[in-house]
Parts: sequence; structure tokens; C-alpha cells
Amino acid sequence: MLDQLRAMGVFACVVEKSSFSGAARDLGITTSAVSQQIRSLEQDMEVTLLHRSTRKLSLTEAGQAFFHSCQEMLAAAERGKIRINELRDDLVGDLRIATTPELGALHVVPALSHWMSAHRGLSVNFEADHRYIDLIEGRIDIAIRMSPKIEDQNLTIIPMARVDQVLVASPSYLNQSAPISRPEDLKNHDLIPVNLMNNYQHFSFQHATNGESVTIDMKTRLQTNNVFVAKSLCQQGHGLTRILYLDVQKELVNGSLVEVLPDWNLPAFTLYAITSKREQQPMKIHRCLDALKQYFSQLPGGRTFQEAS
Repeated sequence: MLDQLRAMGVFACVVEKSSFSGAARDLGITTSAVSQQIRSLEQDMEVTLLHRSTRKLSLTEAGQAFFHSCQEMLAAAERGKIRINELRDDLVGDLRIATTPELGALHVVPALSHWMSAHRGLSVNFEADHRYIDLIEGRIDIAIRMSPKIEDQNLTIIPMARVDQVLVASPSYLNQSAPISRPEDLKNHDLIPVNLMNNYQHFSFQHATNGESVTIDMKTRLQTNNVFVAKSLCQQGHGLTRILYLDVQKELVNGSLVEVLPDWNLPAFTLYAITSKREQQPMKIHRCLDALKQYFSQLPGGRTFQEAS
């Protein structure tokens, strides 16, 4: 099919230049190559497209009808090229972003709100799900993921912020429960885990000052697959929950939740923006990444990483 489309373009050029040699010069190929393309077309369609003489070329009836079709094809190709340039260079078309429901609601939408309002030529679709979405199969432009580390040679991986984990509880729970001064004390307390996390009952602490390490496992009675539900259970005094600092800043400030063991650090995560690896990224992806990086660089306690090369 591609060879036939190429031959149609050669045929249209021959008609416009009224000669095989003129078409050859315009296309940068030999005159014999032009002749071969026209012969192939005529053989494939079993018609004569051109009357050839020593002085000039003229179209047959079939050639005239076919020439109009070739012109329409070339015009459509040119329109397609213009549209591709618009999508590459302008902030128009579709933009698909994959994230988790919590990150999407609490951070990605606020990060992009003003930017989306300023670029109304963009249609933005947020795929908010806890499952892993393949960027190619899901036609995802940007995925926002939290992980200790991501390595994939087929992806462009852009670290945006370091995100700490914190262990929190409500003041009412702490007032009515056994005191917690060291990680070992947590064995006497109930954990409310977000069970999407691997080994959610296991904790590895490191003291911020002296570097001492302690690992423990906590018992659970209530659990959920949703950060919002875990936070609500925690605020109601049903136990402690391990949560990302990003997701609990407001509650720590207003005092509805309190950090437990603030001198002991849990392993940190990195917030990544991920795109498919390609030579030319559309401008809308570049600008969206700029808006995301600006937002996350300004979060309290956050730290911006340099863009991955």
C-alpha cells in the first residue's frame, strides 16, 4: 500500500510538470525511476493513465479521474502534516494523565488547574486508578507514580519530589492508649494499613540523629485499600496509620492527626512523572510537566529533583 501511495504522488507530479524529466528533477530521482512508478501503477490497475508521445504527455479518461484522486490524497496528507505540527508544537488536542485517585484529587488536579484553564484547546483525561496502566496500551501521555525507585529503559522517568512516609494517630487515640516512645512500643498498638502497599505490616525505622535501625511488624484489625478511608479511621481513633506526608499535611497542621515517633524515619518514596520514550515529545507534554514540577517543588517539606536526562 505504501508503495502505491508513493507511486500516486509521482504520477501527480508528472501530470503537474507535464514531463517525466521535470517530475524526476522535482522529486530528486531518476527519469527511469519515474517511468517505472507509472508503469507499476498502470499494471496494478490494468489501465493506461497517460498517452505518451515525443512531444508531450496527455491524460487518458482514466488518468484524468485518477489524477483528481491523487490530488485529494496529497491534499489530505498535507492537512495531516499541518495537524501533526499543531499537535506537536501547540497546546491542543488530547492529553491523558494516569495517577492514583488520592494523588489525582489532592495534588495533580490542583497542580494543573490554572494551567488547564489557560489552555482551553486541550482535552484532558485523568485515568485515576490503583492498578498499573501500560502507557502504550492505555495511550497515556504522562503517568504520575510513587515508588522507592523506577528503572525502565523504554520510559522517560522524571523525579519530581521526595516524599516521606509518616506514622500518625489522632490525639484521642494517643491519650487513651499506651505511650509510644520507641518503635518497639508499636507492638501494643493497632495498625490501620492501606493494603495496596507490599508488606504493609512491616516497618523499618531509622533514628534521625544516631542512625539506630529497628524493624518490627504491627498487628492489624481494620484495613482498607484507600488512603482517604484509612485517614478517616485514624481520625476517629481506631489506630495508627502509615501515610505519605503529601496526603496528611493539612491534618498535621490543624492538629486532627499527630505524627508518632517523629525522631524515627521511615523509608522515603520518590514521586515520578513518566512518559513514553520518543525523540520528539509534543509541546503539551513538556508544558504539563513544567506545571507539575513547579507545583511539587513548592510543597512544604518537599524537594525538587533535577529533570532526568
